[in-house]
Amino acid sequence: MYFVDRSVAVIKPKEPFLNWLNNVPGNDTDLTLDSLRADCTVILLPEFTDPEEGVSRIDDMADQLFKIELASWYEDEALWPTDRSLKAFWEWFDVEIHSTVLDSVDEDIHNYPAAEL
Repeated sequence: MYFVDRSVAVIKPKEPFLNWLNNVPGNDTDLTLDSLRADCTVILLPEFTDPEEGVSRIDDMADQLFKIELASWYEDEALWPTDRSLKAFWEWFDVEIHSTVLDSVDEDIHNYPAAEL
């Protein structure tokens, strides 16, 4: 195993995200908060010494992260909530910041560009 020179943030939907999903017109899935939080988005961040640095980095990326989370369910932006402010992001998502990342794969990491939102 190898230490990686990154930190991570785990983006976990909260009740407002679940409520939005369950109220999208035509949605016939029966989602629960537990099911949404079982497989979450993980973002690599620069290394930091203070967890507040990770939170600040998430603040800087909140708009893009909000859009990524919404688009992972519905690409039609007309279905998205209109309030995607920083305050709304923190109301809709819990974020876990972790400072230690280990790579258990003995192969190079390949980078692929994220979709532009």
